[in-house]
Amino acid sequence: MVKFKQKVIKIVKGIPRGHTMTYREVARFAKSPRAYRAVGNIMAKNFDPRIPCHRVIKSDGSFGNYNRGIKNKIRLLREEGAIK
Repeated sequence: MVKFKQKVIKIVKGIPRGHTMTYREVARFAKSPRAYRAVGNIMAKNFDPRIPCHRVIKSDGSFGNYNRGIKNKIRLLREEGAIK
């Protein structure tokens, strides 16, 4: 799990400002395409501001959860230009 977590963190750190990826996409890039729930769990426990976990959304385009509050996630994504 540690290697998977490290892969996920590296992928999420690489999401550019103004862009998003889905939990499923992150899992696929981490070479574990069915581990999208694990990606969500890793993001839920992230409190490191250098890891932009707010840029990870659900496959249906909805925002999913955010450990600092969904309103903050939406605000950050708007400020970055990822959503209108």
